[in-house]
Amino acid sequence: MAKKIRFLLGCWLSTFVLMILQKPIFMLWYADRAAAFSPAEWFAVIRHGLLLDSTLAGYLTALPILFTLITLWTGIPDRIGRAILRGYFCIMAGLIALLFAIDLGLYGYWGFRLDSTLLIYLSDPKGAMASLDLPLFMKQAAVAVGYGALLIWVWMKVASWFDGSRLAWRKALCWTPVVVLLLGLDFLSIRGGVGPSVANVSKVCFSSQLFLNHAATNPIFSFLSTIGKQADYAAEYPFYEAEELAEHFDAIRGNRPDSKPTEELLNTTHPNILFIILEGFGSTILEAEEEGEPIAPNLKQLKEQGIYFSNLYANSFRTDRGQMSILSGFPAQTRISLMKLTPKCLALPSIARSLGREGYRTHFTYGGDINFTNQSSYMYATGWEELYWQQEMSFDAPTSKWGYDDRAVGNDLAEHIISFAAEERPFLAGWLTLSSHEPFEVPFDKFADPIANAFAFTDSCIGALVERLQHTPAWENLLLVLVADHGMPRFREGTWSETEIHRIPMIWAGGAIKRPQVVQAYGSQIDIAATLLAQLGIDHSDFDYSKDLLDPTLPKFGYYTYNEGFVMIDSEHESGWDAPSNRTTDGADEKQITQGKALLQQTYEDIARR
Repeated sequence: MAKKIRFLLGCWLSTFVLMILQKPIFMLWYADRAAAFSPAEWFAVIRHGLLLDSTLAGYLTALPILFTLITLWTGIPDRIGRAILRGYFCIMAGLIALLFAIDLGLYGYWGFRLDSTLLIYLSDPKGAMASLDLPLFMKQAAVAVGYGALLIWVWMKVASWFDGSRLAWRKALCWTPVVVLLLGLDFLSIRGGVGPSVANVSKVCFSSQLFLNHAATNPIFSFLSTIGKQADYAAEYPFYEAEELAEHFDAIRGNRPDSKPTEELLNTTHPNILFIILEGFGSTILEAEEEGEPIAPNLKQLKEQGIYFSNLYANSFRTDRGQMSILSGFPAQTRISLMKLTPKCLALPSIARSLGREGYRTHFTYGGDINFTNQSSYMYATGWEELYWQQEMSFDAPTSKWGYDDRAVGNDLAEHIISFAAEERPFLAGWLTLSSHEPFEVPFDKFADPIANAFAFTDSCIGALVERLQHTPAWENLLLVLVADHGMPRFREGTWSETEIHRIPMIWAGGAIKRPQVVQAYGSQIDIAATLLAQLGIDHSDFDYSKDLLDPTLPKFGYYTYNEGFVMIDSEHESGWDAPSNRTTDGADEKQITQGKALLQQTYEDIARR
């Protein structure tokens, strides 16, 4: 049995090391770019890439483990078993070496690691051959042959350790749980750990320098994880021909060069900014009461003391889509999440990138796993310099399923804000809360209802943060932007397609605002970027969808998507369209439906172009 265990451990460890080896090869291939970074950063590339290397090792070792498990009871001649394994390893070596060599060459052109985009080009071999660079091809071929030969040599050695002998039934009964345990550990290796976030490309991202994040990414994983995800996005909603689509979209688009706000909401054009994205904190929660008391008294007080946008709508019902709408002004999608399509996020505009060009420091905080839904990859790609999350935190507080609670993170964030404010460089800080998310387990006991209690807890944490900052000089030049990532149907019967569930609060507070007021213009999360940047006097022409809510010349409407349709709403009409039935809601306004279809089609054609 010792031989069987040695074979399995050797199989996983050798594969793990062979996957790690791809990192220094990649860095050497792009030595001119790698030379700009220190040896410590090169080591960080390898260290952060270990997780996906482990995942690949898990996938490749799963079959040998299952094979060994079967032989405990049935047995197989060593010669036959080793021949089967050698065949398996030769096929895997050929595929991995080929994909790795292709990735080395394509990265210089694409700027991202290999994904299933490759299949689009392979479907047109003639066109692919027309673009062939012979010197580059020869280099890639040399790497494929050399790396493939190394894989085969190592794996042939490991295959020679295979022991196919059958065990006596009592011994087999004892050792079967051990091999099953190894299979379970292998599954954890494949999954990327025991946390809520499974292995994804975002988990290896660690730097604001995208090259380092790309270097840490295992290209085989990147390719395999996107298989089946390629789609003809441009053909998803073919409502209009190109000219007609352009005409309809131009009537509602953002990035108009002549757009200017008619009112200044701030007393400075260079405030420090703290964005707090409130998990699930829709207007139904803000306005609700439980046991005769308001659930969110602190937010309601800030609403009265600050600038309240009373007719703002979340663009989706999911955090990842809402977060992208808020920070990049990009409309949410129906059945996909752009945040998970990493290469397509690279050229997105963002508030962080725009402010970074103006000299702002950018820092984002999340008390959980920021790799969830590829969040960190998106954040780094769109200009956030510093990501501070659960792995880097060490608080004297328990963690929930999602991470550190809002009290622990909020207390720490307050100290960060005070420290940032003491520096000469202006800053943009962000915080995505998490305690008001299921399972709604919080260290708080105000309401018997667990959902109401969790939202009340987050509200109390926001109140404590504000109270702390108000008693420091940091408050004087601070613009605090509080906005929900999506709504919550808890305190209203209905479905996610209902408009009232998508209505969310946005509150601007802090010493940087001129006076309390209510902005009644209809809008959605995609309009936040242009509205904010316009107040700062910063160009926002790269935001195609975002409109300044303070510019009276622009159309004002809320827009959101759900899994199978969209809704448009303004001060006069509310119109929805359902994809499966191709029907509109009762009383739908024809103009709104046309505009909503144009916006949905434009969104998907935009994704297809990226």
